Formats: sequence, structure tokens, C-alpha cells
Amino acid sequence: MTTIKFDYSIDDKNIIVKPMEIGRPLPILIMAQNENLKLKQWFKANEKLIDTLLLQYGGVLFRGFSIANEQDFHQFLSETGNELLHYNEPTSPRINIQDKVYTSTEHPSDQEILLHNEMSYSTAWPRKIWFCSVKVADEGGQTPIADMRNVFNLVPEEIRNTFIEKGWMLVRNFGNGFGLSLEQVFGSTRKENIEDYCAKNDLKFEWVGGNNLRTRQVRKAVRQHPISKENLWFNHIAFYHESSLQPQNRKLFLDWFGSEGMPYNTFYGDGTPIEDEVIHVIRNAYEQEKVVFPWQRGDVLMLDNMLVAHGRNPFKGERKTLVAMSDLLKG
Repeated sequence: MTTIKFDYSIDDKNIIVKPMEIGRPLPILIMAQNENLKLKQWFKANEKLIDTLLLQYGGVLFRGFSIANEQDFHQFLSETGNELLHYNEPTSPRINIQDKVYTSTEHPSDQEILLHNEMSYSTAWPRKIWFCSVKVADEGGQTPIADMRNVFNLVPEEIRNTFIEKGWMLVRNFGNGFGLSLEQVFGSTRKENIEDYCAKNDLKFEWVGGNNLRTRQVRKAVRQHPISKENLWFNHIAFYHESSLQPQNRKLFLDWFGSEGMPYNTFYGDGTPIEDEVIHVIRNAYEQEKVVFPWQRGDVLMLDNMLVAHGRNPFKGERKTLVAMSDLLKG
């Protein structure tokens, strides 16, 4: 775990600003000391400070501001000038709760969601991603995060340079009974509409066996932050690689579909397989930087989606975490 000195203070007796853990200022905790303090008003009055903290540390956790439900969360976001984004080209099942505020995922509760940067596989992605904890799980259910500047530095130079040269490819298959449907991803089942979307969003496509769709998208593995210009490990290379499956499931899927026919799989940008050993090294870099903190009801977590990856731990009991995205970037 990379340690960073936190050297910021604020002259406001109603607020505490500090790292969640000494030596690990991700996320920065901004905690209300006055139960009547409203997040919307404080946020708007201190936006410059918040932007500075977000750019420097990558994530800010607001706690104690009486955000009780999805209406409070949506109102806060809309009234602080955030233009919320649709969840385009989805890969995870989500429910649209209220005007671009979604459940974070409907993925089974007993499964981990690995660290990733939202929509890194697309030609456009959110710079900011917001989470709100409405119901805390009885056990587990944390949202791990990791600084992608540090992950970039931890990935060996030889591996980085290979991906910088070749890029990475995501292959998706629709119609095999696994993953999201064409309607869920493209908003249509009509071939001409889907083909038009693919053409406009740099997705190569082919129809397999009549009505099954296979898409290929080649993206950069490393991107520069638009403001700080820092190099970032920004991709889903390890997340969707076939080795992320349980060994028995991987064998089953390979027997059924082959490596290119799986619901998701990643390759080097030239289409050649990525070695399991390389994926292991990349995953280890994420693990070294992973930070886990406990949710409290009403917490709002603001992440720079390029600087910081997020995931989800398995959980027991009921959990309700909301997500919204803003500040569209294209590349």
C-alpha cells in the first residue's frame, strides 16, 4: 500500500476533514459535526476545496449529512450542478431508481466484484462516480477502492509497455443465455439499430449463427488524467479475463464456447491471448493498493473514476447502495 502525507486543514468547527486511516488518505473523510448541516449547502460553499481534495487524493467520503434515501441523494446531486449520465453499454445488471440514479449492481450477493474503473471499455466514460449507502449490509458489502496512479506504477514496465503498444480488446457475446440481453445493452433487438450503435461507438461486430451478436472493442490500457496529466492504469483487462472465473466455470465455458465465444473475455489489442501470469501480476497490483472502509447509512462517496477504481465485497443481509455518474469524458 502506497502511503501519502495528508497536510490539509479547514477552519470550520462544523466539519472534520481527515484521512480515513493515518498514512492512507483514500478516501478523505469530510464529516459533519452539526446534525443540521446540509450537504448541498456545504458542498456548494466549498466546491473549490472539494475539487482540490478529489484531484489530489481521488476520493472524498461525506458522512453525517443526513442523506436518508434515494430522493435525498438525487436532490443533492441535481441541486449541486451535476449533469447525471445514462449507464450506456452496461455490463452489470442495475435498476434505474430515479432519473439516472441506479442501484450499484444487482450482481449476486455472495460474489465479489473486482476492482475496476467504470466504463473504461467504452469510448466515453464518467469522470466522477457517486455512491450513497442507504442500507448497510449485516456483514460485508464494502466498496473497496484503489488509486490507479499507484497501480500504474506497480504494473511492471514490460507489461505496461506491451499494453501501451497493443492496447487491449474486450470481446462480448450476446444470445448464448448468459450476461445481459441485446435490449438491455443496446436498447433494441433490431439489427440495424444495433449495427448503427456499433458503428458510432467503435465496436466491431459480427452476427454468429443468425441472431447471436459478437462485438470486439480495442481500447487504450493507459490514459492520462485530463487535468493532472498523470498516467493511469485505466481498463478492464483483468476484470473480464477468463481467468477471473472459478476454475471449474472457466473450463465449462471454454468447453461450451471457446475463448472468443465466452460472454466476456479480454485479449491483447491484436487479438492474441493474454497470459494468465500477466493477469496475475495485474491483479496483484490492484490488491496491493486496495483500501476497504466500512459504510455507514447516509454516506456519500465521490470518486474520480479515472484516478480511483472501485469494487464490491460479498455480503449477507440486505444492502442498498446507489450510484450515479457525471462529467462525461471522451477518448
